[in-house]
Amino acid sequence: PGLAKKITLAQTKGAAGVLVINPSQETFSQRMTADSRRSNLYYPREMIDKKLNFALITHKFAKALLGNRFGSILKKATTSGIFVAADAWQKKMDVSYTYQKNTDTIFASNVIGVIEGTDRKDEYVFLTGHYDHLGKRNGKIYYGADDDGSGTVAVIQMAKAFAFAKAEGKGPRRTVVFMTVSGEEKGLWGSEYYSDHPVYPLEKTSVDLNTDMVGRIDTERKSADTLNYVYVVGHDKLSSELPLINEAANTKFTGLTLDYKFDDPNDTERIYYRSDHYNFARKGIPVLFFYDGMLLGDYHKPTDTVDKINWDLYEKRTRMIFHTAWEIANREEMLKRDKPLPTGTR
Repeated sequence: PGLAKKITLAQTKGAAGVLVINPSQETFSQRMTADSRRSNLYYPREMIDKKLNFALITHKFAKALLGNRFGSILKKATTSGIFVAADAWQKKMDVSYTYQKNTDTIFASNVIGVIEGTDRKDEYVFLTGHYDHLGKRNGKIYYGADDDGSGTVAVIQMAKAFAFAKAEGKGPRRTVVFMTVSGEEKGLWGSEYYSDHPVYPLEKTSVDLNTDMVGRIDTERKSADTLNYVYVVGHDKLSSELPLINEAANTKFTGLTLDYKFDDPNDTERIYYRSDHYNFARKGIPVLFFYDGMLLGDYHKPTDTVDKINWDLYEKRTRMIFHTAWEIANREEMLKRDKPLPTGTR
């Protein structure tokens, strides 16, 4: 696991602090200088009252602490693939250091719009996307047109379509919730917060249809007959009815190629766990994640700009998601939850 997960695990095991032996002697001072200039953001999960303090130390300092056993402990930690056992080293020693730590609280918002349903208004259909991106780094703006400006705008356009239908006296039976979340790029924070502090009952939430990057064409797709597509993630999980509804809507209205490659359990990118639908899925709510696969080229770069959006394909994908949501919002029953929760974790 990454450093953040290791520190969290240490805290749950009762650690008072963590000393991280990581940078080489030669680069230690440069790394410390860089880290001191960079703000670190943490999500204040309720299970952890206070973030555990940790410090980076050199190999030289670690050897002074651990003595002759440093070499064998380091080898075990770096080659075994597992954590060193808690009793690998036991030695009482007074160690102190002084530093200044400044902490600020930054607030970000999930934005919710609602079209109230009619006879099934106490059941809910969610349409989500994330409106945060990477901001400005080293003087360069990271625009995030596809990731996830495309998903955010799709959610807004679908909200307009549902609102128009309701104004014409043809509104949805179920309440439709349009939620754009923040903190996705930091670790799905906005959707995690919502799923742990829901505004609407999770047991009455029929589905989350998540749009995260739906405006581009995957750089791996070379031939013209494969461009009319969208990746659909999560179709084989939680509900057997959901993919059938999505496929029927697509066949009737848009005729896209629905590509399920990222539902392969051996997917090395672990796409199923990397967007906001996951925080609904971990609560047992059926989900579909619609995605264009743009992982190469402009992904998380300043070059993810609006001029590269494929507007015709973007519109078609959004229309297909709308019709899927419309069917779920107006069918007689909520979606069956007849498949087990995914066993993997982020």
